[in-house]
Order: sequence, then C-alpha cells, then structure tokens
Amino acid sequence: MKLTLGTAQFGLKYGISNNDGKTPFEEVYKIIKYAESVGINTIDTAPSYGESEEVIGNIIKNHNSFKVVTKIPPLNSPEIFYKDVNKLETSVHSSLRKLKCKNIYGVMIHNISDVFKKNGDRLYYKLLDLKNRGLINKIGFSVYDSDQIDLLCNSFTFDIIQIPINVLDQRLLKSGHLRKLKNLGIEIYARSIFLQGLLLMEIENLPKNCQTIQQTLLEYHHFLEGNGISQLDGALAFVKNIKEIDYIVIGVNNLKQLVEIKKSYDTKTKANDNYKKFSCGNLDIIDPRRW
Repeated sequence: MKLTLGTAQFGLKYGISNNDGKTPFEEVYKIIKYAESVGINTIDTAPSYGESEEVIGNIIKNHNSFKVVTKIPPLNSPEIFYKDVNKLETSVHSSLRKLKCKNIYGVMIHNISDVFKKNGDRLYYKLLDLKNRGLINKIGFSVYDSDQIDLLCNSFTFDIIQIPINVLDQRLLKSGHLRKLKNLGIEIYARSIFLQGLLLMEIENLPKNCQTIQQTLLEYHHFLEGNGISQLDGALAFVKNIKEIDYIVIGVNNLKQLVEIKKSYDTKTKANDNYKKFSCGNLDIIDPRRW
C-alpha cells in the first residue's frame, strides 16, 4: 500500500475543514518536490479540480518519477452520442497537454452513470482504444457505493477503481466488495479517508449539517485518547490495515500537512477491532455529495 497525492486543493478551495482556500503554486511546488523525495510517486487529479492539471504539469513536466491518474468529466447528454465520445478523447488530449506528458498512467470515468446511458459503452470502448494506442496505461472508474461496483463488474473489464472509505464509511469493507475487486485483480485507490477533514476536526468546530454525528465522533475521540492515538494516526491506521487497498489518496493544503501525514503513515499503529463500532450508515453524513 502506498500514499497517493490528491490535488483538488491545488486548483480550487476543497474540503470541509479547508480554511486556507486554493494552495498557492509555490506551496504546491514544495509539496510535489517533497513527495518525490519520500517516494510518493502517484498523483490523483481531474479536470474538475480547477487548474490542478496545469499546476501539476508545470512542475513535473513529463517527469518519469510520477504516475498521474486523472478523470473524464461528467457528460450532460441524456444518451451517449459520438460527439460525447469525441469529448472524452478531447478531455484525455487536454489532460496530456496540461500535464505535459506523453501518456497518462490512469484515466477514470468520473460519473459512472455516463457508461450506463444508452450507447454508454461507446465511452468504455474509446478508453480501450486510447489505451491500445499507448495514451493511457490503465482505465477505470470512480465510484461511491457497492451497487455501482456490481454494475461495473458485470459489464466491463477494467484496471483501476477509486472508492470512498474511512472510519465512518465502512460500507465496502463490510459488504465484501473490496475483496471482490481485489480478487478481480483491480488496483484500488481509497479516497475520502479523512472525510474531507471531518475526522480531523475538533467536535466544537463541526459544521451544523454534521451535528447528528457528534455523539459517534465523541465516542471515537474518547477511544483514540484512551489508546494514545491521534486523530490523524487513527484515520490513517484504519485504512492502512485494510490489505485489499493499493493506494491511499491524501489531499493537503500545505507542505506541513504532508510531512505530518507521511510521518503518521510510517508510524506503526496497531490495528483495532473497535473501529468497527464507529461505522455509520447515514448517507447524509458519510456522502459529501449530500452536504
């Protein structure tokens, strides 16, 4: 399992706990150079992350040290026409240009409902075509739940997937879908491990729409304190001890945060079955799209 540098903050203000706004270019440069120096060699980005791809490209410039994973923006058409297939290819070429690289390690469909629209398989076959032409190494999808995973596995063969998982959101672990994906040889990227920073916030700073989870978080914090575990160590340890996961996507606003995360990641925090009792099934809490 390895760390992957998430880059939403490099192009826009992202995260419920982000009070600093978009990360300045100079700070992004420091972050990426530090990541390279400590062996973090995978970067996760997307055209929807504002200027993120351009910022990354201006720093790495076809640097072979990094593997970049990006995404195809959602398509608004009610069904998939050839113009939408062309948009997909245009998006990949745009990402290649902005990232200043000759090929992209991984490209994911950001909104999987696109491939299940009428003629949606055209998008999948275009990704295969781009892969066969050497513009992409691996293709896959970004998902939110087990139903989406089942649909995809029953319909397509793919290489990579990005899934949400954290102390509160344990759905895919409990349902066995992580094991299912791993048995298919799919490379798994875990995102939202801090739940946009919610798991690192103090109780008194919780936004109003997250007040209903306050009691669970209080119990979780007491558990961490009782075991001498910091909030950062706890959030990372939970995901780090899931053997099916290949990469953990972590987003940072500044170099200091990345240094702290790397230090925590390298710390051996014992796996604990008590994490199971903090699992939350309330989608209004664990799905940031509902916030």
